[in-house]
Amino acid sequence: MAKVVTESNFEEIIASSKVAMVDFWASWCGPCRMLSPTVDEIAAEWEGRATVAKCNVEDCEEIALKCGIRNIPALLFFKDGELVDRLVGVNPKAVIENKLQNLL
Repeated sequence: MAKVVTESNFEEIIASSKVAMVDFWASWCGPCRMLSPTVDEIAAEWEGRATVAKCNVEDCEEIALKCGIRNIPALLFFKDGELVDRLVGVNPKAVIENKLQNLL
């Protein structure tokens, strides 16, 4: 299960493991709803290897602004707490997993 990002736990989530992926989304965003099941699958399959979290841009405007989110869905990849890569839009599961694998 993907963790839920809040203003108070974002830094902890991205620093909590060597590799973290955060899905920036909104409830009104159709492509975000399309990507959500894939993110949930990756969260379950990568448990223990990477942290997967979801950040609702409407609930966490400051984080979205800080991370430079202009389009959603956006997947941001962090290694050792630092932003290292991003994917914007709906991407196939294999593409997302390849990004994670390259960070391990």
